[in-house]
Amino acid sequence: MRRMSGATITLPANTALSVRLDTSVNSATSNVEDPIEGTLTDAIAVDGVTLLPAGSRLKGDVTSVEPAGKVKGRASLGLRFRTITVKGHEAPYAIVLTLNRIAPATKGEDAAKIGIPAAGGAIIGGILGGKKGAIIGGAIGGGAGTAVVLSTAGKEVQLPDGTVLTLTLDQSVDIRVPLAKR
Repeated sequence: MRRMSGATITLPANTALSVRLDTSVNSATSNVEDPIEGTLTDAIAVDGVTLLPAGSRLKGDVTSVEPAGKVKGRASLGLRFRTITVKGHEAPYAIVLTLNRIAPATKGEDAAKIGIPAAGGAIIGGILGGKKGAIIGGAIGGGAGTAVVLSTAGKEVQLPDGTVLTLTLDQSVDIRVPLAKR
């Protein structure tokens, strides 16, 4: 077996990689240490030399999970890719690509869930009982809206397979490339 000579080129930290998830992850159903896989969508080159061709395979795991809470606390999800396998290379390269996502806040939606029933209650109370009825109706409607907010969990972080993420290398990686034939 003939060994191919080559050079080592460093892919610097903070290099952006476009990765398509091949594994679905969700803050409601995923667990820490669940395996994840992805595929590099675009080749990465340095000085005209392709170090990581498109189609290179990444493997990693879920690093943190926090499902959405009902009263407070937004859902969050952490991922880390640990290796990338380049076609034609014997062993994968160790990498560190991380992603941490937090679900969007629902404060505006929560205010509407409370405010709309309160306003509706005040209008109906005002029609049926005047000013005093409006106050009572508003309180009852607002209380009902608050009950809905307190019994409803916030949004989860969901990343279905096929999702394309742009991640940056947390540290540099030395990649071995074959020397060009003369």
